[in-house]
Amino acid sequence: MSRHETGTAAPEARPVARPVVEERAPLDEAAPGTPGGASDGGPGMALDDGLGTEPGTALDGGPGDGLSGGLGGASETGAAPRPSSVRHVARLLASEAGLTFRRPRNLAMLGVLAVVPVLIGVAVRLASDDTGGSIVGQIAGNGLMLTFAAFAIMLPIVLPLTVAVVAGDAVAGEAAQGTLRYLLVAPVGRARLLALKYANVVVFCLAACALVALSALAAGLVLFPAGPVTLLSGTTVSASAALLRIGVVVLYAAAGMAALGAVALAVSTLTEAPIGAVAASVVTVVVSQVLSAVPQLAAVRPFLLTTWWGAFDGALRAPMDVDRMGQGLLAFAAYVLVFGSVAWARFTSKDVTA
Repeated sequence: MSRHETGTAAPEARPVARPVVEERAPLDEAAPGTPGGASDGGPGMALDDGLGTEPGTALDGGPGDGLSGGLGGASETGAAPRPSSVRHVARLLASEAGLTFRRPRNLAMLGVLAVVPVLIGVAVRLASDDTGGSIVGQIAGNGLMLTFAAFAIMLPIVLPLTVAVVAGDAVAGEAAQGTLRYLLVAPVGRARLLALKYANVVVFCLAACALVALSALAAGLVLFPAGPVTLLSGTTVSASAALLRIGVVVLYAAAGMAALGAVALAVSTLTEAPIGAVAASVVTVVVSQVLSAVPQLAAVRPFLLTTWWGAFDGALRAPMDVDRMGQGLLAFAAYVLVFGSVAWARFTSKDVTA
């Protein structure tokens, strides 16, 4: 009699297990090739096996669910990205930028970028009040010229060093800390993750150049008189027109630094040592500067990235030297395309062991 009761108890227990099967059904019925599918052996399986959680837990209810439903949604159907996908991409970019701007090392470098224009202004103030024909010589007569002088002094090495540290650490730093493989098991896609990291580098470049301009403007207005600006071509423009030209310089300098960021990011995908990626990027800048200074290598100069950084002085001429600045922007775009392709080819095919 007890055996008969035991035998009838088993069918009564089956409905209890059915909700678990139905809860995991969306993963089992996912389209082939879905990153979060439980049956395709994709990143979702790697996450379950690697972290030892219950199958489907990280993707059903954990953080992976937001990424699977947002970033991975467009790849499942091949249709246009859903609005939720755009929100998740923006949220991930904001997270990357937050980590970048909260890191003490990066904050220290931004502090240096803000202090250097002030030091330049104080040095000019203490040295002499005489004006001259050069950018630095005109600072004493007009504080707005301090912004242009700051970029002329900091673009060759100070700004590139700051960008190289951030971009060189983008991938190699994650690999060295052992967090890169946990990012790759999320159903985001390596190409999209690399694009987000480069977008974060571009945001940092724009913020760094804007900080230099704001610091120089503040120091120039405090230490020197301000008014109409005499350009390098001899034409005098109003202060408001000069501010617009400062904005052009900031955008052009940020584009040049973004091109260097693409080079550093490509190097960062080739190594798991962030200091090596940073050093290689800085050495590339120094070697380019040396080659640009050799007269016998004038034929190579147009192909060097550092050659076009100084073309921002086209904004100090009337009319603006749009042709030369346009050539510089084309050179920056070519560097981004070439080294971005190198980074994509390496990052999408490399084995991450750290």
